[in-house]
Amino acid sequence: MTQKEQNDNHGDLFGKRIVVLGGSSGIGLAVAQQVVARGARAIIASSNTDRVKQAVTTLDTKAEGHTLDLSNEPDIQSFFQKIGDFDHLVFTAGDTLQLNELVATDLTNARRAFELRYWAALAAVKYASPHIRKDGSIVLTTGVAGRRPHKGWTVAASVCGTIEALTRALAVELAPIRVNAVCPGVVRTDLWQSMNADAREHMYESVGKSLLVGRVGEAGEIARVYLFLMQEGYSTGQTIVVDGGAMLMQAGRHDAGNSSVAGSEQATDTPRVA
Repeated sequence: MTQKEQNDNHGDLFGKRIVVLGGSSGIGLAVAQQVVARGARAIIASSNTDRVKQAVTTLDTKAEGHTLDLSNEPDIQSFFQKIGDFDHLVFTAGDTLQLNELVATDLTNARRAFELRYWAALAAVKYASPHIRKDGSIVLTTGVAGRRPHKGWTVAASVCGTIEALTRALAVELAPIRVNAVCPGVVRTDLWQSMNADAREHMYESVGKSLLVGRVGEAGEIARVYLFLMQEGYSTGQTIVVDGGAMLMQAGRHDAGNSSVAGSEQATDTPRVA
C-alpha cells in the first residue's frame, strides 16, 4: 500500500470503535451520532445511567453504553480493560466551575475543579492508550477561558490552560498516537436546561449578538471538529478553537458567555463557567 493509500484509508471511520467519555449528552452525544452515521461503533460512557440508556437509543444498534464514575481511577482502569482495543478516544466530560475573584476563592473547591476536567482526563488517557490501535487518536476538550481569561476566572482559566498543556505533553509522550483538543465557545446544548426557556433563549441571543458570526454554536458543528481531528492523520499536540470569533471581541462584550468558557456537559445558571 502506498503512502497516499494509507493516508486515504486513515480518514475512513467505517468499522472503527470510538470511545466517547461524556457521550450521553451535548457535544459528546453529537460526536457519537456523527461517527455512527459514518459506519463506526460508538462506545459511550457517563455517570448518569438514565442518560446513557436514552443516548444509546438514538444511536441505532451501532453503539453501546456504560455507566462510569470518572472520579474513580479503578473504575476507569476496569472500563478500558473490559472494552478492549479501539481506535479513537474522545473526552468531553466536565462539571461546573464557579467564577470567583481570587480573594473569595475557596481553595478546597478550586482543587476539586481539577478532579474531573484534569485528573479524570489524565486517568482516562493513561488506561486507554495501551488499547488504542495503530493510527488511533485522542481528542480532549478545553475552553476559551484559558486563552482569554476575565477577572474572576482564575480557576477556570487554570483548568483550561492545563488541558492545553496536557494535550501537548501527551502528544510527545504517546507518539505516534495523535493527541489534540477542541476549544469550544458558547454552544446550544442541554447544558442550559437548568435555566428557564425564556432566560435560556435570551442568553443565546445576547451572546450570539456579541460574536462575529452573530449566533452561538450548535453541538453538531462543534462535533465535526472532533471528527476532523480523528480522520486527518497529520495533526498532533494542537488545540482547535471553535468560538464564533469570541476571542477577537473586546472583553466587555463577551461577558454574557461566561458560563460556557470551559466546555462542560453540565448545566448551571450564569455567571458560572461550565
